[in-house]
Amino acid sequence: MKTVWRRTCGLALAPLVMVSAVACGGGSDQASEGTTLRVIVNITPNLTEKYWNDLFAKYEKANPGVNIKLELTGTISADAKLRQDLAAGDPPDVAQQIIPSAETAQLFADLSDQDWAAKTPLADQYTLDGKRYVAGVGEQIQSLVFYNKAAFEKAGVDATKIRTMAQFTTAMGDLKKAGYKPLQTSGQWVTGGQFSMMADAGVLTADPDWTAKRKAGKNSFAKSDYLSYFQAYKSWIDKGYVEKSALGLTYADGQTNFLNGKSAMYMMGSFFVPAADAAKKSDEVGVFTMPTDGAYPSGQFGNLSNPYVVVNKSRHKAEAIKFVKWATTDPEAIKSQLASDGNLRSGFTYDTSSLGTAVQQILDKAPSVLVKSGDRQPIAGFSDELNKQVQSLYTGSSPADAADGLDKWWNSQG
Repeated sequence: MKTVWRRTCGLALAPLVMVSAVACGGGSDQASEGTTLRVIVNITPNLTEKYWNDLFAKYEKANPGVNIKLELTGTISADAKLRQDLAAGDPPDVAQQIIPSAETAQLFADLSDQDWAAKTPLADQYTLDGKRYVAGVGEQIQSLVFYNKAAFEKAGVDATKIRTMAQFTTAMGDLKKAGYKPLQTSGQWVTGGQFSMMADAGVLTADPDWTAKRKAGKNSFAKSDYLSYFQAYKSWIDKGYVEKSALGLTYADGQTNFLNGKSAMYMMGSFFVPAADAAKKSDEVGVFTMPTDGAYPSGQFGNLSNPYVVVNKSRHKAEAIKFVKWATTDPEAIKSQLASDGNLRSGFTYDTSSLGTAVQQILDKAPSVLVKSGDRQPIAGFSDELNKQVQSLYTGSSPADAADGLDKWWNSQG
């Protein structure tokens, strides 16, 4: 897919996990005065509550009588928020940042009869047994390392020569000697997210069906290359290349540290580009594709951006489907969401910053985009458990403990 980035202004960054919301609503599938659609949305430093309210106000204006309420959830994931609401018998109508799996598909409305849904990004890749339950706005790539150009120059590190994990680790040592915190991380979802961006690039490039095989019991984390990535990560903690205190930072704190020059490298997805643009730092930041112990360049771990699902138990299912159609097919809604998060979509072109151009060039050279969907979708709760196991490395667990713990958790899920 060839797309040109647009430089976004005024806002900063984005990942894939934090969510937000407000009150509840009742009613029928017929829009009428006071009808409320409760929507779990992705809240980040650039996708703020104000951003979503402003965007959705356009839908409300075009659909008199329909009210959009954001679900405020604090620091839990969209999936956890949805499960809480369903357990309480108080279902929301729409949720973002949830990818249905075979185990959870029954929770969501089947959009297979909606012609527009088939035309949204990665629609075929995200089908389950031939059915569509999710519609997205664009695509993200995430196997990227952003770096401070000045730090690399001072440390004498050449980013173009970092291709293997050993070279990556050596560069961290040189950067530390030059007085920099080599690699920026933080708590919340970031620790496990960065590990996935790194390890999946290597493991899934070598075997795109690795996760499907894990589901079939044909492999394990403890007896695969995932263990070597746990070992590399633990060595960084032990050498001080990532700081143990970073677990106390929020996602926004970590990003700010990197943008302010307090750290030299930052593993993050393409959604980081708008943050650098908004901070007017794009020309000071470089980017290279994730180093691996396998093929180089690796495939880019990627995913559907701004995915929307309609909750099956919604009291306003027809209205909710209409809203999701607007969010994922209306040109202005699409442009707004793509620009705010630095995402990609075929047919939409944008002006670009220097950093955006560099990310686009990495995508153009990538042999594949590695999407975890369908049979390649991990079981429900995996990202939270991975995050827990990666963070356990900071508190004394060994790489073998973390990999084995991941296997034991997976096996316990039936």
